[in-house]
Amino acid sequence: MAQISAREAPHLQQIDLTALNLQQLSTLKQQLDQELNLFQESLTSLKMAQTKFQNSGECLEKVTSDLEGRSILVPLTGSMYVPGKLVDVNNVIIDIGTRYYAQKDIESGKDYFKRKINFVTEQMEKIQVLGLEKSKIRDAVVEVMEIKMQNQTA
Repeated sequence: MAQISAREAPHLQQIDLTALNLQQLSTLKQQLDQELNLFQESLTSLKMAQTKFQNSGECLEKVTSDLEGRSILVPLTGSMYVPGKLVDVNNVIIDIGTRYYAQKDIESGKDYFKRKINFVTEQMEKIQVLGLEKSKIRDAVVEVMEIKMQNQTA
């Protein structure tokens, strides 16, 4: 049986797929499909987070000293804004998650968003590697299932 995983995992047990019956293969395929769907959902969520961090970082790039005193709309929710005025363009308040906020200067804010973007990107890459391995395993299971079904009909 060809090796499916790209990396060695001594703590995992190898299973000869040809030794499993069709019902077991079908169950394994369903589990792999569920895991692949979960990976896809996770990637989608991480991509949305990455985009939000990028947008926030880009907004900080646009904050300059000549904006001080200008009127702005401050978002309270995704669809509700209140009028406001820029008083201090050297410091910003950043949402760091779960309703916690931190005051940072502009450069620290930019650095924060760059670090968050890098972290999320690394997590996405890890999930993509795992998804690729699971996809290879799923393809091997489907291949063995097809062979077993052909043998049954012959």
